[in-house]
Amino acid sequence: MIYLDNAATTKPDSECLKVAGQYLTDKFYNPSALYAEGYNLHREITKIRSNILNLIANDRDFQLIFTSCGTEADNQAVFCGGKRGNAVTTYGEHSAVFSAVNELKERGLEVRFAALNNDGSVNVNSLLSLVDANTSLVSVIHVNNETGAVNDINTIAKEVKMKNARTVFHSDGVQAFGKITFKLGQNIDLYSISAHKIGGLKGTGALIKRKNLVIKPYIYGGGQESGLRSGTENVFGIKMLELAAVKRYGALNENFNSVRQLKEKFMQSLDSDLFTVISPESGSPYILTVVAKGVRGEIILHEVNDKGLIIGTGSACSSNDKKRYSRVILSCGIDEASADGILRLSLSPETTLEEVKKAAEILNTTVRHRRQIME
Repeated sequence: MIYLDNAATTKPDSECLKVAGQYLTDKFYNPSALYAEGYNLHREITKIRSNILNLIANDRDFQLIFTSCGTEADNQAVFCGGKRGNAVTTYGEHSAVFSAVNELKERGLEVRFAALNNDGSVNVNSLLSLVDANTSLVSVIHVNNETGAVNDINTIAKEVKMKNARTVFHSDGVQAFGKITFKLGQNIDLYSISAHKIGGLKGTGALIKRKNLVIKPYIYGGGQESGLRSGTENVFGIKMLELAAVKRYGALNENFNSVRQLKEKFMQSLDSDLFTVISPESGSPYILTVVAKGVRGEIILHEVNDKGLIIGTGSACSSNDKKRYSRVILSCGIDEASADGILRLSLSPETTLEEVKKAAEILNTTVRHRRQIME
C-alpha cells in the first residue's frame, strides 16, 4: 500500500515509539502526584516543554501549553483571543479555526473573512483592510492544509500590529511545524501545533503562547499546564511529540529538499492532459493538490484505493461537512466543476521515489479510464 495522505495524519515513528514506550509501562505515574516518581515525571515534562519550544521560539519570551490536539489549541486561541469587537481571519483556514470563529459570531462578535489568492494564500491587502481599532483577534494559517500555500505570518503579524497593537495574532501552524524553516517573531502571540502530522501520536498537540499575553483556561479542572489547560498530562503522547519533533528538526533541510524533489517528480509524472496543478511552486513541498479534469475526485480516491494507493480529496477534517465543494478551493477562484475533481497528494520524508512513480502511474491510468467510460 502506498500512503500519500500524510497531511491528514502520519504513521507514528517506530524509533520514537520504542523510546516513548516506557511512559506507558514503567513511567505511568501521575505527574501531579507528590511522591518522587510523579514529581520526577513533572520535571521531565518541564524539560520536554523547553525542548519543543526552543525548536521554533525560546522559553524566555514564550511558553508552551500541551493540549489534546491541534484543534483544541486552535479553539483555545480563538476563544481566548476573540473577546470583543471583531475577529479577522481568512477563507483558507482549517475548520478548527473557521468553525470556532463562526461560533464567536453566534456569541455576538463581528467576524470578518479575508479573501484568498489563487494559490490559497491570504490576500494580505484584503486582510489588513479588515483590521481596525476594534479588532481583538487575527488568525492566519501558516501553511494552507489544502493547497500547501505558505503565508509569511511574521510579516503579516507585524503589519497587523502596526494597525492595532492590541490585536492578538494567532496562527495555525499544524502543517508547518517540523516541515518548513521558521522562527516565531515578536509579533506572533499564539501558535498551534499537532503531534500526529510529524510522526507523533493522535491525541497530543500544543498551543505556544507569548508569555506576556494574558489568557484564560479553555478547560478547567486540576490546574495543570500552569492553570491554562487542566487534565492529567498524556506523558506518553507528550514524549512522542518531543521525540518526533526533535527528529524532524534534526533533518529539516534535508527532508525539505528531498520531499521537494519528490513533489517535482510527481508533477512531471502526472499527465497534464488529465491533471491541473493547484499547489504553488513556492508552497510546502509536502502538499501537492491537483484537479483531475472532468471526473469526481471522490470517485478517483476510491478507485485508486482499490489499486493500493491512499490519497485525499482535501482536508480530512472537512470530510464530515455535508457541502460537496471545498470552501478553501472555491475561495481560490476555482469553479465548481474543477473543485469536484480535487485530489490532495501529501508526502512525508519516508515517501520514496518508487512510490511516487507508481502513484503517478496509478492516477494516470485510473483517470484516463474513468474519462473513457464517461465519454
